[in-house]
Amino acid sequence: MCPSDDSDQAEKVLLGKVTGVYGLKGWVKVHSDTLPRENIIHYRQWMMERDGEWSVVGVIGGRPQGKTIVAQLEGVSTPEEARGYIGASIAVLRSAMPALTEGEYYWADLTGMHVVTVEGADIGKVVRLFETGANDVVVIADERGDPTTSGSEILVPWLVPDVITDVNMESRVITIDWDPDF
Repeated sequence: MCPSDDSDQAEKVLLGKVTGVYGLKGWVKVHSDTLPRENIIHYRQWMMERDGEWSVVGVIGGRPQGKTIVAQLEGVSTPEEARGYIGASIAVLRSAMPALTEGEYYWADLTGMHVVTVEGADIGKVVRLFETGANDVVVIADERGDPTTSGSEILVPWLVPDVITDVNMESRVITIDWDPDF
């Protein structure tokens, strides 16, 4: 393990989290946000956050295990050592990630973007995305100023171009053709 440079903070992309311990040799269970989920083990160095500190940890190997991923971390050989990683966030440097083609986006880049309707109504900001099998769904914090909906979330299907009509990465605005009260 070696400490990471704080200048890398803006270039980290979160990919998952350690959720538990697997077996007697110090492997960890991992929740992966990559698609497919086993892609997380293809990165041979993870930046991991524990107790507010980031460090670089080598990944020796890993594999799908049931509905999760298990991984063997460099320098971790007992369940007790592995327990110290439970709850740790897993990230990689953006430079380690594959380049995207036109119309592709990393979910981490969409999170926090402002959402407006095609009519120009401000809706709120993207909180997260999730997949349903049929299509991905964008979760938007309802910031329309209506006290009856304050704090609620709006779910919008990620259907390009029918619902998601424009994604402007420069201005960080997503335009939707969707009734937020649906």
